[in-house]
Amino acid sequence: MKKLKINSNTLLLLITIVLFIVMYAAGCIVYASKGFTHLQTFLNILINNAGLICVASGTTCVMLTGGIDISVGSVVAMDCMIMAVGIERWGWSSPVLMLFILAIGLVFGLVQGFCIAYLDIQPFIVTMAGLFFARGMTAVICKDQVSIVSDKIFTALAGYKIELPFGGYVNKKGTMLMPYLRITVIVALLVVLAIFLMLKYTRFGRSIYAVGGNQQSATLMGLDVKKTRLKVHMLASFLASIGGICYCLNTMAGTTQQATGLEMDAISSAVIGGTLLTGGVGNVLGTLIGVMINGTISTLVKSNGKLISSWSNIITAILLCFFIVLQSIFARIKEASK
Repeated sequence: MKKLKINSNTLLLLITIVLFIVMYAAGCIVYASKGFTHLQTFLNILINNAGLICVASGTTCVMLTGGIDISVGSVVAMDCMIMAVGIERWGWSSPVLMLFILAIGLVFGLVQGFCIAYLDIQPFIVTMAGLFFARGMTAVICKDQVSIVSDKIFTALAGYKIELPFGGYVNKKGTMLMPYLRITVIVALLVVLAIFLMLKYTRFGRSIYAVGGNQQSATLMGLDVKKTRLKVHMLASFLASIGGICYCLNTMAGTTQQATGLEMDAISSAVIGGTLLTGGVGNVLGTLIGVMINGTISTLVKSNGKLISSWSNIITAILLCFFIVLQSIFARIKEASK
């Protein structure tokens, strides 16, 4: 049974990787004339989805325990509004606001995690309440769109480019353009690396898998299931706040409608990346590829020029159904092997 579980996890990850390679290769072939083959196109997918990568990493950890968190998109919106209003109207410095936002994430996760773990309230209900609270608080802070222009540190971070010494191309004007990354991508990749190492090599990471696999067995093994669930929701909200800062660095603004549906993008990325909805099986590297697949779909739709943006959601829905069916098949095989 252990061998089957490992194989299922690995196979789902391989399918995700192959799917991404095929989709991106198809884009390079069909839309080569529109710059799809340029390295910067690939890097832009990372840049545009840096915040989502952070959020989806936390969502993956929650889903590995068999839980769910639908509040993270609203938390990102609230963080962006706090950052924008804090800089432009309250006169706070951006470093102080970043620390404040990270503290809010921890407290937000603590409250939700306590309700879920110790009061035994369904995660969907608790995080739905968190969704409404954070989205409503975003409007309470400010109903208008607030652009960030006055903080030199924040604008410098947002505009900073890490140029790569390879992969350049000559544009139509004859100018050599070198590909670049933003600081948000570095943060997102460090988050993925940290979560990967945590899940693979730490006791807390092993506890997350154990709780998601079977809570009763985890309890018999001596694991504190409630404490683990509390910590994982704190971690998810903390990573959502990191994602909120990255998201704000990309948009340089705060609005009430910001990051709408981001929680669903995070969940879909985790599922496409091979994380089981029932918990116990998944990998944050798969989630990263899942985010890249969603980003590639959006880029393909935009490159076409004739398709409306809603096609991105339709294609994502089809992929979700495909991976959910795969998960169901693996679950049935696992049951049959007992």
